[in-house]
Amino acid sequence: MLSVYGDLLSGNCYKVKLLLHRLERPHRWIHVDILKGETHAPGFLERNPNGKIPVLELEDGRFLFESNAILYFLAHGTPFLPADPWQRAQVLQWQSFEQYSHEPYIAVARYIAKYLGLPEQRRAEYESKRAGGEKALGVMEHHLEANRYFVGDTLTVADISLFAYTHVADEGGFDLHGYPAVRGWIARIQADPSHLGMAEAVAAGQGEQ
Repeated sequence: MLSVYGDLLSGNCYKVKLLLHRLERPHRWIHVDILKGETHAPGFLERNPNGKIPVLELEDGRFLFESNAILYFLAHGTPFLPADPWQRAQVLQWQSFEQYSHEPYIAVARYIAKYLGLPEQRRAEYESKRAGGEKALGVMEHHLEANRYFVGDTLTVADISLFAYTHVADEGGFDLHGYPAVRGWIARIQADPSHLGMAEAVAAGQGEQ
C-alpha cells in the first residue's frame, strides 16, 4: 500500500490527499508535525533529505517528494493528467506557476498567520506577501473568466495544485470577494460528489494513522 508522510493542514499535503481520494487509491497517512521539527529527524531525512513534506512512499520502498511531482506521478494514466503533449505541458505550466508565483505568497502568509499565530516579529514579512498574492489571484481570475478549469474542460492536477491553497487564501488574509471567477471555480470543484474538503481530509488522515 502507498504511504504518505505529511500534515493535512498543509495545502501541499492536502493536494496529494485530494487526488488519492478522487482516484480511490488505498493508502496510509502518517502525520508529520513540522512545528515539532519532525521533518528534520534522521529517519525523515532518509526519506527526503530536503526535510519537507509531503513524501510519498511506494509499495517497493522508493520515496518521492515535492507535491506536484507526486501529483504528476499518481495521475499518470488517469483523466487528471491529459495524454495530449500540449495539454500536459500546460499542466506543468500551471503547476510551476503555483510553486513560484502563488505558493510563496499565499501559502507563506497563511503559514505565518495560521501555524505561527501571526507573531509581531513576522508581521512585516506577512504584509510583504500581499502584492505577490494578489498578482497571482489576478492571473488566475483572468484565465478563469474564459475557462472553467485551468487545462481543458475537466479537472486536472493543475486545478488540484492551485485549489489547495487558494480555497483557504482567506486564512492568510486574502479576500476573494474581488475574484468572482476564482470563487466560481472553487465552487465547481467543491460541488463535485467526489470532492474531499480539507477538514474532512484532516479527520480521514487521523483515522488512518
